[in-house]
Formats: sequence, structure tokens, C-alpha cells
Amino acid sequence: MKTLITALLLLLLLPLCAQATSTLRCDNGLISLNDSSSVVASKCGEPLSRDFLGYREVIDEYGFRNEVTVEEWSYGPRNGMYQFLRFEGNRLIKIDSKRGP
Repeated sequence: MKTLITALLLLLLLPLCAQATSTLRCDNGLISLNDSSSVVASKCGEPLSRDFLGYREVIDEYGFRNEVTVEEWSYGPRNGMYQFLRFEGNRLIKIDSKRGP
């Protein structure tokens, strides 16, 4: 019974695990969170699509408010997976992977 409960909990948590990562291997190297968009483009090439999502207000380390652009780039499919990269102010802040159709 305890094994069944553990297995059910693992199945419930599986969708929450590791869809977002902090690194991604591209043809010309490894990219990481906080890399600039130019570094990502040089290592991964041109994305399949680039979507401008709008602007976001951020507060820098000095307390100043700045408005930065938000973009999402998509790559793939690679081994059946698509990668979605989110940039804020030309810095990579999120890497998501999803299985294609």
C-alpha cells in the first residue's frame, strides 16, 4: 500500500518536475540563464520564431524603475522537443521544453 501511494505521488509530481531548465545545449555550445540574446543567437542560431510579448517594468539594484522588452524565442523540434526561451531586457530568464505533436 505504501509503495502504491509513493508511486501515485510521483505520478502527480511528474508534470511539475524539470520542464524548466537552467541550461540548454545548442549546436555551438551551452547557453545558461542570464546569457544575452546575442550569445544565445551565436550559439543556437536563428530561432524558429521570435515573438514580442510586450514590456515589463523592473526595478534595478539601485531602486530605479526600468521598462524592458519581453520576447520568446522557439527552437526545434530536436528529438521531438521544442525549446522556448524567454528574454527580458535581452537577458535569458527562462528555458522551457515541450514535446511536439
